Amino acid sequence: MSTSDIHSQFAASWYAGSDSNSTQEREQRMRAFVRLWRAFMRARVLIAVVLLALQLFVVVTRSGGAQWLVVICAVHLCATLLALYLWRPVAQGKPLHIQWLLTIGVDVVVFALLQSFQTGGINYTALFALPVLLAAILGPLTLALGTAACVTLYLLGEAALNGPLFGDAATARFLQASLTGTGFFLVAVLANQLAIRLAREEALAASSQAAARTQAQVNELVIDNLTIGVLVVDPHGVVRNANPAAKTMLLGHAPPQATKLLLSARSSWHNLSHLVQETFTRGEALEMETTIDNEDRPVQRLHTRTRLTAQNGRRAGLCVLFLEDLREVEARVRTEKLASMGRMSAAVAHEIRNPLSAISQANALLDEEVQAPAQKRLTRMIDQNTQRLSRIVDDILNVARAQPSQSPGASSALPIDQTVRQITREWARQKQAERVLGVHVHAPAAHIAFDPEHLRRLLINLLDNALRHASGQAASIRIITQPSGGEHVRLSVWSDGAALEASVMRHLFEPFFSSESRSSGLGLYICRELCERYGAQIAYRRTRLDQREGNEFYALIPATNAALAPSLPMQESLQYPGDSMVPRTGFPDHPLSGGAPLTTR
Repeated sequence: MSTSDIHSQFAASWYAGSDSNSTQEREQRMRAFVRLWRAFMRARVLIAVVLLALQLFVVVTRSGGAQWLVVICAVHLCATLLALYLWRPVAQGKPLHIQWLLTIGVDVVVFALLQSFQTGGINYTALFALPVLLAAILGPLTLALGTAACVTLYLLGEAALNGPLFGDAATARFLQASLTGTGFFLVAVLANQLAIRLAREEALAASSQAAARTQAQVNELVIDNLTIGVLVVDPHGVVRNANPAAKTMLLGHAPPQATKLLLSARSSWHNLSHLVQETFTRGEALEMETTIDNEDRPVQRLHTRTRLTAQNGRRAGLCVLFLEDLREVEARVRTEKLASMGRMSAAVAHEIRNPLSAISQANALLDEEVQAPAQKRLTRMIDQNTQRLSRIVDDILNVARAQPSQSPGASSALPIDQTVRQITREWARQKQAERVLGVHVHAPAAHIAFDPEHLRRLLINLLDNALRHASGQAASIRIITQPSGGEHVRLSVWSDGAALEASVMRHLFEPFFSSESRSSGLGLYICRELCERYGAQIAYRRTRLDQREGNEFYALIPATNAALAPSLPMQESLQYPGDSMVPRTGFPDHPLSGGAPLTTR
């Protein structure tokens, strides 16, 4: 994915997230308001039920009080039930709405009637706190102060009507009513300020949550598009999370979502598991270079780094493992080198080609004139070396030319077994190598999206390289085709040459590198470039065949048909913690001459 694609996705997710976050904030605030509204309505219903039961008890026991108060309490209970189940709460903060009057006003009137006409010493003054709180928390401050003022005026009026206006008793009654009213005013102001503060904190929390959610989406987008693999591993070696690049490096494919990976489950991951354990033991970041020897894919060389997560200034129990494919690092370095030398190489090659053509033509004319054997030998030497120089010039020009990558479906389907037989037959006849070459094709139904000329060049380069290092005995060079899973075909060229030195293996596919002085060092590099054009991978390993060790260069080429599936064996499964299964396909070793399979040392 290009940088512009990432930027476009980020912008789209940002604006979409902003709109959705604002809508979600409004919905969250409304849901919180509705919950608080229903809590108050349930409290009103509970108080109405208690008041009705109290009035029924008073009537039954003839403790005093008017019987019509039972009817008032019953009507109040019906009103609270209707408000709870039939009404929808209005938007918070709207003043003087009919709903507020039918809830707060009804409560104040009912409590006032009970306080005025109830006998027996029962005091209902504390019940006025409910409408005051309801107005202060769910309504504006004006409504809360108005409710507190109405309650205070009622209490002062009741104090004036219940006795003479002058005297110690009247003073006590007025003082009690004033203090109670003052308390209701304080409750209204404090409750309203607390409600405003809580609403502000809730809005801030919702905004922080939205920002955190957006940041998490951005982080996930960036991590998923990283070419560096990222693994989050716990102290038990269980992979808690992994980005697509890490899954591809470890498995070659993305496992099911519920699958838990265990670093100790495969022997090829032992170095990674050991590095994570060392990181937890030492409590510090470590790094190393390691290899993953896959059975069905080329060996991967990785540069690994570990970091421990920190929490409250101390090390937490998670390790972040970074995996970087060294092939990509080397490819970037190689691209930088080729960018600087490409133009120069092309210019030099063009300048060499012109005098080289003149030398070749002059040598051909000279060969027609001379008759002496010694002179003939000299002209043949000139011809051979001019042809060698011409091939080197062609190789340099092919490397210097920019060749864009090609998708596997861009070329027509090519039957690999038939094409390999034809190319190897022509090569063996030209090199007179029929005796040393053995062809073993096991993918008769497989087709690949490869240009025929490019496949010919790939095979000839590999066969020429094998012929230079083979022993020359019978069947000392083998070319093998076989299915590799349901999506790839494996094309390998094996020879019984000596093992490559470690210094040679490190630079095996680099341009202009060769262990021989007479080679241009471009053969294997061109093979790799051709493979990458069609989504294939080429690699080297030391293998054993017919009890003989040798060098194998193999390419995994994407197949264009599904005809390989019947030839696959049953899947082998690996058990991981959590009863999750990760399928790992095994591939058969096809019997070659003498029935000996191809095995890896």
